Amino acid sequence: MKIMAFNGSPRKEWNTATLLEKALEGAASQGADTDLIHLYDLNFKGCMSCFACKTKGGKSYGRCAVKDDLELILEEVEEADAIILGSPIYYFNVSGEMRSFIERLVFPYMTYTDPPQSLFPKKINTGLIYTMNLTELEMKNYGFGQHLGSNEMLLNMIFGASESLFSFDTYQFRDYSKVVADRFDPEEKAKSRREKFPKDCEKAFELGVRLASITAST
Repeated sequence: MKIMAFNGSPRKEWNTATLLEKALEGAASQGADTDLIHLYDLNFKGCMSCFACKTKGGKSYGRCAVKDDLELILEEVEEADAIILGSPIYYFNVSGEMRSFIERLVFPYMTYTDPPQSLFPKKINTGLIYTMNLTELEMKNYGFGQHLGSNEMLLNMIFGASESLFSFDTYQFRDYSKVVADRFDPEEKAKSRREKFPKDCEKAFELGVRLASITAST
């Protein structure tokens, strides 16, 4: 059983990466082999709109034809039993690297039929982990929670059942005194880091357990 996680943050040791690591720890506790891939380490771009994945009789039909650092990784995804995507929220959306990855991950498998069908060779469960500086109430007030829900819809359509985990009011800086961020209360941020983030880590661990357990039972 193999579970892959993808870190869409440029940081390898901060909020998003930590939650992904906890999710993989949960999966490993159920016997899964795990792999964490940092997207910012890779050289790739988003969809090139070449449509080789849609060309009738083409050798790349249903597969991304672009040759870059994602080529072998996308092949590994087809062998995985579950995948987890994690990203910080930048301007109400996932990071640019994660957006480009989602384009390359999803589009080749989606047919231009009515209704659209999935060409992915099997059903796997997926998870999404989001970290953000905003509170849950602020996310609702800004209205971008529904937008992020489209990612879950896409993964559900292409791969199978999907679920999302949100980590709110995250600690952005190791030392708030060194940055211009007057809108935030450093003490409240530190309190959130102490009290809320450990609970999010527990939720991430449980997510990994669920994904591995579901895979083991199918």
